Amino acid sequence: MSLDLSAVGHTHGPLYFEYDWKTVALYNLGVGCRREDLDYLYEARGPKVVPSFAVVPSYAALGPLVERARADMSRVVHGSQTIRLHGPIPSAARLETVARVEGIYDLKRFAYVVFSTTTKLAGTVLFETEWTLVVRDTGGFDGPRPPKTSQPKAVPGAEPEFDITYQTSPEQALLYRLSGDLNPLHADPDFARAVGFEAGPILHGLCTFGYVTRAVVEGPCQGEPERLRSLTASFKKPVWPGEALRTVVERSSDANTYVLAAYAADRSDPVVGGAWATVSPS
Repeated sequence: MSLDLSAVGHTHGPLYFEYDWKTVALYNLGVGCRREDLDYLYEARGPKVVPSFAVVPSYAALGPLVERARADMSRVVHGSQTIRLHGPIPSAARLETVARVEGIYDLKRFAYVVFSTTTKLAGTVLFETEWTLVVRDTGGFDGPRPPKTSQPKAVPGAEPEFDITYQTSPEQALLYRLSGDLNPLHADPDFARAVGFEAGPILHGLCTFGYVTRAVVEGPCQGEPERLRSLTASFKKPVWPGEALRTVVERSSDANTYVLAAYAADRSDPVVGGAWATVSPS
């Protein structure tokens, strides 16, 4: 099935997402919070919200747009993810989200489909997201190339500012999917093998994204999630549930911007690259 280029500019929504502290705690568990992270799991302490929760209200809005673009989910992998936050995410709220197909780009052997979402709380923009999906075997339609973007660079020769490792569990993908990302690639061994993952279901890219977000909150944000302003990450390699995830954080020439890479288990190639975060001063 070829992609439908006429989908570019199409919007869906507004859709409404109402949640309480239990939704937040479940998401936080899905991205690896443990009992020592009680501020993120216990309602008497908030709970605090891991900022990557910003992707959760977008799931329902994106589904119809993926269908509108005629992207075959058996060929789709997550390419990159961005969140931009305009304020702290509350532990309970009713949010309004509108999603849009921003572009469909030709990379010859495959294609990029880019979506954006804008989420409001009581009429004010709370956060925005941007999603790039890679659709395999659908390129070569003489479409536009993706726009070039610049990204910050780490200060040459400097030691990492932070080096933080979290352990995932063998059940991590099964837990994360309860927050709304129900792609069978992350649960069904037969489906995973059918689409090329012989070792079985892989961790959601957005679960890995959540682990990286936690590392940024622990490191540059000094434990204050409301200080995270934006985070962009590209997914380079699959991660399997049960692997450890190590995030290396380096400072850029901008004091409020950090360059990131994440590694799984003892593999030398990053599973997350092309990544950076902006953090507000303390």
